[in-house]
Amino acid sequence: MHTYSPPPQRTALCPASQSSALGVAPRRRAHPHPHRVLLLSLALPGDPRSASVGRHAVTAALATHGFRSHAWPVTHVVTELIAVSAALTPGRDLYLSLRRRDGDLRLVLWDQHPRHADPDTLALCEVRRRRALWLLAAVVDDWGGAWGLAAAEPPHTGVRSWVVLPQ
Repeated sequence: MHTYSPPPQRTALCPASQSSALGVAPRRRAHPHPHRVLLLSLALPGDPRSASVGRHAVTAALATHGFRSHAWPVTHVVTELIAVSAALTPGRDLYLSLRRRDGDLRLVLWDQHPRHADPDTLALCEVRRRRALWLLAAVVDDWGGAWGLAAAEPPHTGVRSWVVLPQ
């Protein structure tokens, strides 16, 4: 049985890589739990198709950092947040963040939805957003998590949607 071995690297831009090739190992700062550190941030276009990109990025990050057991709820949450935010504010960038903190997985999606001046319109818009996220609410509830919405802090505009899932 033959296994694939990558060809030896002849050149490298990084001097640490060159010293490794010469038998000198680069110094690395040890982390007590390297596979448990999780931090992913990315910007996505305000398009419903971005849900697929976000879902794949989050799935890869979870698998890489040892959180495969959370792939199902987190991918559903990401898909719903991105699709709904893109539908409410098409064409404007979305910012996604996934991290592990205090034993929980925390997901934040910030969109650039403009704040409505009329209080009735503002309330109606929030009700419609919450209704559109009914599947997200069911998944988060089933996994014992929490979620919510908040207005962006001035001078920024938009809505910050967040989800916390226990590990």
